[in-house]
Amino acid sequence: MRLGMKIQGILLLMLLAGNLWAQQADEHYRNWLEVAAADREFSRAATERGRTDAFLDVLAEGSVLFRDGPVDARSLYQRNQSLYSLDQLYWRDHYIDVSRAGDLGITVGPNRFTAIQPGQNGEEGQQTYSYLVNVWRKIDQRWQLLADMVVTVPGFLSMDVEPEYDYTLAVMEETAHPALTVNNTLESLAEADNTLGLSINFRGGQRAMIRFGLQNLRVYLPGMAPGVGMEAGSAAYGKYLDSRVTTINPVRIEHMGGFLADSKELGVTYGIMSTTNEGNSSGFRTNYLRVWRFSPVNEWKVAMEFLRPF
Repeated sequence: MRLGMKIQGILLLMLLAGNLWAQQADEHYRNWLEVAAADREFSRAATERGRTDAFLDVLAEGSVLFRDGPVDARSLYQRNQSLYSLDQLYWRDHYIDVSRAGDLGITVGPNRFTAIQPGQNGEEGQQTYSYLVNVWRKIDQRWQLLADMVVTVPGFLSMDVEPEYDYTLAVMEETAHPALTVNNTLESLAEADNTLGLSINFRGGQRAMIRFGLQNLRVYLPGMAPGVGMEAGSAAYGKYLDSRVTTINPVRIEHMGGFLADSKELGVTYGIMSTTNEGNSSGFRTNYLRVWRFSPVNEWKVAMEFLRPF
């Protein structure tokens, strides 16, 4: 009798655990859909109302864009309202990630820029293409933009894309259990940035990304198709750095900020990677934006890497 009661108790606990997991999975998917909707509305506003109004409506305090290094996004748009007011952006997401807590989201996909007025942004009517990554934070029940970066590519990109939740689930499977993430901090993210920089100098870009990247790694580099998966992503990263870094001087990582989800398994870092050539002449300089997930082996792993040289 006692054995039967114990078995019933175990089965009840398993049932409750299964129900809890299902509820968490449903909530995560709802948060994923929320981020998708926020980004889609942002794209619609940028097309219909113009770039300046759309950005000023969603930019969070302390948000960043990337020019010759990270800059304050709200200040940039407030100072240059007439310059950007008529330019149109239109993009579609092909990948979305969101934290367990539902407070931090990342969207990425092809972007089309149309210069409506002639000037430094291009000739009137000229269209250029890039990959656009947006980092979102849910603040006071509203998704606001924390960071935005474009990675330029030559030629044409199709806008006929749709994100698939299964790709996000694959990354979730490479993520640590919530019990392992409770002690993570922004400082640990900064340390991960610096450790990756040391690994690049010691191993080279490809091997560093193999060591510190997820199996479902995504890499977005100028002039190249996205590298999706460990093999393609690490190879593209190594090839790109090999072609740009033409000195034996070390690559320097200047970590300049980051964001951490309340659930502490998803984080973002940004800053500048650079080298100096012999004689201290100007060398390779690029903005980076890096998305991290905390792995079951108790260390941060790169989920996405974006570079924008200047």
